[in-house]
Amino acid sequence: MSALTPSQPCAVAESATSRVAAIVLAGDRKTPDAVAEEAGTQCKALAPVAGTPMLLRVLQALWDSALIDRIILCGPAQEITASSPMLQELLSASCIDWIACADSPSASALGAFAALPPARITLLTTADHALLSAPMIRYFLHRAQIGNWDLAVAVAEQRIVSARFPAARRTVIRLRGGPYCGCNLYAFLTPRGRQLADYWRKVEQERKRPWRIIVRLLGWRAVLDYALGLLTLEQALQQISCRLGIRIGAVILPYPEAAVDVDTPADRQLAEAVLSERAEAGRDDRP
Repeated sequence: MSALTPSQPCAVAESATSRVAAIVLAGDRKTPDAVAEEAGTQCKALAPVAGTPMLLRVLQALWDSALIDRIILCGPAQEITASSPMLQELLSASCIDWIACADSPSASALGAFAALPPARITLLTTADHALLSAPMIRYFLHRAQIGNWDLAVAVAEQRIVSARFPAARRTVIRLRGGPYCGCNLYAFLTPRGRQLADYWRKVEQERKRPWRIIVRLLGWRAVLDYALGLLTLEQALQQISCRLGIRIGAVILPYPEAAVDVDTPADRQLAEAVLSERAEAGRDDRP
């Protein structure tokens, strides 16, 4: 995979799914980044996985889904973008626009939303989602759009992630009926859903005292239920939805690979092994 190859719109079984815009967060959270250093690249988004920069893999998956008709690329930094022939070639495509990163992921998302009409359904993901595939995107967006929500988040059951990657360490949300792993896929389905990005920024500002945010969102009773292992995913999202006035739902993905993002050199090695297996088997990741 050496260049972005746009797919022709294809028939998708989930006929209710509309074509949407996508935001890809491609800035480094910290400098220097361990993945970029190990790969010898200017930033993490350009670190190759199985010979192809992660960012290019994410963009190709979005395009191959045949559901994305505009992409806002948030980062990498302007000096990196200007010096990369690959990025310059990508940005010459009329469907991809670059904006500068802000001082945090939430602020970057808010900047990207400003470039899109308020009612535009928007998928948000990250450039380090090296195992993202078109079937994952189609599965998520179809179920998100029929859920009657303002915002949808993707999760995978931790049991299928652990069964597929027993040695990998993933962040786990321990809820009854789960636990679950996040998948770095979010669908902002209404203008109201975008309000969560602003709240996300407040969460980042309280990162040294996260318990304040948890109590504010869930209330003490729900926090106690969580501590006792009694809180379900549905109850947690319902409580947050009521507190924020935003209908939030979760789509449980049947793809353990969706829970793998490349945060460490070990993650990059894992992604390369998965892609090697996928290429040998000729899989397209359909559930």
